Amino acid sequence: MSKKPPIYGLMAEFDDAHKVYEAATQVRLAGFRRADAYSPFPVHGLSEALGFHRSRVPMLVLIGGIIGGIGGFLMQYYANVISYPQVIAGRPYNSWPAWIPITFECTVLGAALTAVFGMLALNGLPRPSHPLFNVASFQLASRNRFFIVIEARDPQFDLEKTRVFLERLGPLEVSEVPE
Repeated sequence: MSKKPPIYGLMAEFDDAHKVYEAATQVRLAGFRRADAYSPFPVHGLSEALGFHRSRVPMLVLIGGIIGGIGGFLMQYYANVISYPQVIAGRPYNSWPAWIPITFECTVLGAALTAVFGMLALNGLPRPSHPLFNVASFQLASRNRFFIVIEARDPQFDLEKTRVFLERLGPLEVSEVPE
């Protein structure tokens, strides 16, 4: 007896940008939060129709920059005041104005590294293959078809009820997406 493989979600295929926009609005109004839309070209307002929120990347970049700047300043403080204090041109050990360029550069480095790795982590990357590529019709997403996917990990996801809901939106086809 073979066990049915777990599914990633259900995918509805549409042939018109207006239809996928209306369907995305209905998906959000129905309370689904783990849904995404795919189209061959940008559809104005589609991400808002799905209820996407603002990204957390700017806050991560700010925190990374602050940590980088503080780390750069403390590194110089430790080296010049604690580890190896020297009197240079009669200035005090803690001559912080001279440390501003390095502190700035460490701020930029911390922010940039946090932006790159934060974006990769929030996007779930690297991912060698996405489950949507297991559905043959998804190849048309780069040509002339529009897709809405409701993930199985959505709290409201029920295989049969979600299938009926998607079929009521008027798609060309509703497909199961294997994991």
